[in-house]
Amino acid sequence: MKQEVMDAVISPEEGRLDILSKAEVGKLLDTSQGGLYRVFRNCALAVLNCGSSMDDGKELLERYSSFGIRVVQQQRGIKLELKNAPAHAFVDGNMIKGIKEHLFAVLRDIIYVSDEINDNPRFDLQTSEGISNAVFHILRNANILLPMVDPKLVVCWGGHSISRKEYEYSKQVGHELGLRGLDICTGCGPGAMKGPMKGAAIGHAKQRIKHGQYLGITEPGIIAAESPNPIVNDLVILPDIEKRLEAFVRTGHGIVVFPGGAGTAEEILYILGILLHPENEAMPFPLIFTGPDSAGDYFEQIDRFIGGTLGTEARQRYRIIIDDPRQAAIEMEAGIRQVQAFRKAAGDAYYFNWMLHIDKVFQTPFVPTHHNMSNLALHKNQAVHVLAANLRRVFSGIVAGNVKDEGIRAVEKHGHFEIHGDPEIMALMDTLLTSFVKQHRMKLPGKKYVPCYRIVRPEAVEGNRA
Repeated sequence: MKQEVMDAVISPEEGRLDILSKAEVGKLLDTSQGGLYRVFRNCALAVLNCGSSMDDGKELLERYSSFGIRVVQQQRGIKLELKNAPAHAFVDGNMIKGIKEHLFAVLRDIIYVSDEINDNPRFDLQTSEGISNAVFHILRNANILLPMVDPKLVVCWGGHSISRKEYEYSKQVGHELGLRGLDICTGCGPGAMKGPMKGAAIGHAKQRIKHGQYLGITEPGIIAAESPNPIVNDLVILPDIEKRLEAFVRTGHGIVVFPGGAGTAEEILYILGILLHPENEAMPFPLIFTGPDSAGDYFEQIDRFIGGTLGTEARQRYRIIIDDPRQAAIEMEAGIRQVQAFRKAAGDAYYFNWMLHIDKVFQTPFVPTHHNMSNLALHKNQAVHVLAANLRRVFSGIVAGNVKDEGIRAVEKHGHFEIHGDPEIMALMDTLLTSFVKQHRMKLPGKKYVPCYRIVRPEAVEGNRA
């Protein structure tokens, strides 16, 4: 089917990335393997695809294969020249303002990471401290760290492929949070990432809060499958999924988890693995799992998986609240007040949780190749937070195989990712993943899901039963 496209030349809003050096422009126009053009083009296309019902990075890139974008330098600044851009990003020939802001946010972050992080000897990305420092600087450069403001940022995690009832519930929770003056941070896409923002926007309007923050944090690999939703008023692109996850937990003051699929399981395992580290034992961090009555089975499966793999201590770090948006918001607000008291007593910043210990095993980028996926250490003969990190990597790989361009192509070329581990852990994982498939949490409704993975148990080679 032929796509509606159009050409355009756009300028940034005044004060937003007016000037680039010739070297920076050259990097963006470099189409070689080491250049920035490919990642800039793909992220820009994802932003322009806002509002689309597509969750397949490979499909998006192929559908708009003729799309091109070029930075044009002028005496008074820069402009972006677009060729064959998705027409739904425009109204009467003019680009929608929010999409234009997101487009220049992409340019800002890709340039900054390349010039000021990757090519800067001040950042030692081989150390845990250096990685955290880089995450801080990327967020500060994007002007989303708000000093002299009391803690109020709630991170909302959940799937892009959820039922209408679950979406409406996420809006209700967002509304209750907004009524209490709390801001929202999500992965910026559709579904459970959009619902809380939309609800909070209504809550803020009722309370006459004019400058609510709706922060979207993403990364180049996932943005094509989860294009920023229209409510996002601050967008940040981190270099990889690990830095994206660290940005969530260091900027947020509490986390609400809605129903989701493999990506949500990855996020849950990430935060639990961090909280289970002995150095974080005394740190308050409100973590609430919530959904409508129809999500009861979903959270029961998640709870059973966590208990069976990470143990009772992990289950004590979160609260499950079913079908009660008001109570979820009340408990989150109370938890954030505990966070505020703790940070104040410790002298830690409200806008960036420096005291949170994040082990390097959670910061090292995991590349989900077939070799890496099949060699993950999935057994209980290791520290529980390290097991959580390896389980997180399993779900990260499944996300890549489901929706990321490179992951999809790798599975098409080499077949399923094979997942090996202890029989008990493999049985729990097989049950959880099977439930995700049956509940249509792996792909958007109406799309047949073909598994990208295969559970391999020690006693027999057994395929996924989904």
